[in-house]
Amino acid sequence: MSSGNVSVVLVHGAWADGLSWSKVIERLNERGINAVAAPLPLTSLSDDVAALDRVLERIDGPVVLAGHAYAGGVIGSTRSANVEALVYVAALAPDEGETVGEVFYRGESHPQAPKLAPDEHGLIWLPQEAFAQAFAQHATPQELAVLAAVQRPISVACIGEAVGRPLWKDRPSWFLIAEQDRMINPETQHFMAGRMKAQVRSHQVDHTPSVTAPGAVTDIIVEAVQSVSAR
Repeated sequence: MSSGNVSVVLVHGAWADGLSWSKVIERLNERGINAVAAPLPLTSLSDDVAALDRVLERIDGPVVLAGHAYAGGVIGSTRSANVEALVYVAALAPDEGETVGEVFYRGESHPQAPKLAPDEHGLIWLPQEAFAQAFAQHATPQELAVLAAVQRPISVACIGEAVGRPLWKDRPSWFLIAEQDRMINPETQHFMAGRMKAQVRSHQVDHTPSVTAPGAVTDIIVEAVQSVSAR
């Protein structure tokens, strides 16, 4: 396929890092698409948007920006002019004036969702057992061990900062809804995708399909790349 000069920037969510996108990066590269994983400090929403913007500054040409979970709030808050489309992967999409935390807790929590609380440093860690129970219940034992070992905590400041006008109001967007998500209520995902008027692709996948269903994630990103390339 021809992607023109469209690049993809992948943004990880809480308790993860860029390696959570490794299977998707491999598949995009196989299709001739340049992909970069943006590292976030997870210290505040403003810090994370600034980190994303620094990555976007280094890329020539149009970009499809994909975010997982918390990173939906980050990709919707950039103002970088080279972003031509957004892809939300089981992600949170706060509207203007909302916080990530408000949309995260909008719906009823799954019975196996972890109870989250900050430590004395204001950092929220994911309990060890939550990786297998809710974060990626379809992952292999080996994948779960790695996810738990490399987890990065998220600051309370990340989820309590109200966002400005989200970029999804001004760019075309796609939304992969994870119907078996135990972290973000699928009904909440449907609600957000609907008000965004996003192109919706629904799959019976868990909260972290970049690891457990990378083909589905790659397909929706490629769809967005082809749309931008055609324009």
